[in-house]
Amino acid sequence: MSVPSPVCLVIGAGAGIGGHVAQRFAGGGYHAVLARRSDEAGLAKLVRQIEDAGGEASGTLLDAAADGTIEDLVGWVESDIGPISCALYNLGAQIGNRVLGDTPHRTFELGWRLGTFGLFRLAHILAPRMVERGAGTILVTSATAAVRGNAGQHSHAAAMGGRRMLCQTLNAELAPQGVHVAHVVVDGPVDAPDTLGRMLGENFEAYKLAQGEDGMIDPAAIAETYWHLAHQPRNCWSHEVDIRPFSNTAWWNDSPPPGLSAKDVT
Repeated sequence: MSVPSPVCLVIGAGAGIGGHVAQRFAGGGYHAVLARRSDEAGLAKLVRQIEDAGGEASGTLLDAAADGTIEDLVGWVESDIGPISCALYNLGAQIGNRVLGDTPHRTFELGWRLGTFGLFRLAHILAPRMVERGAGTILVTSATAAVRGNAGQHSHAAAMGGRRMLCQTLNAELAPQGVHVAHVVVDGPVDAPDTLGRMLGENFEAYKLAQGEDGMIDPAAIAETYWHLAHQPRNCWSHEVDIRPFSNTAWWNDSPPPGLSAKDVT
């Protein structure tokens, strides 16, 4: 009788970080469950790539801002596929650069729903199951805005700052019960066509060329970091990590990469 594969759930499985994490974990023997808001064809392509490489994967569309959807997703995965050993919350909450007067209540709230409340809902439904099993990892992709607020980023900075503090409170409660929560500050531009690529549009390729080989964060390399975090021994857990190209100035020196303003990368 074969032993079922451990399950890695990726919420926010686009062509950048989320998709690469799903591929890395599937390559390491996990059944990867990919969830994303839209682009069913792109989702199916990622699932096929994993399966063609010999891995196990499933995919589903998910409106994470809607009530009950994350809860239903976790219930479906755990009942139909298997217990979730690792979950990645990789949803962005960037609603664009908006001055205060151009940030309606609904728009601000959307950032919070995606950036903070969605993570809370995931932890609320999944963490008790992990605690009961005595093990589990929740990985959380974050941004420079979690540690620095810039003009025009009211919604995003509030959402990411809340995400960071939520990770700290989750760790305070869950780490002693065997559940590892890791908050990852991605402090720089990621070579991802459906995030930074969408923001820069036709300028994306020119921007990549200007940064050079080492000026953009490789999402496949981020996936290796996430793999490491999920497999650290309990006597050496990392709870917060920041990632940036070696050529970039760190967030605390308040200097964005050449060609972008701070608001574009936080």
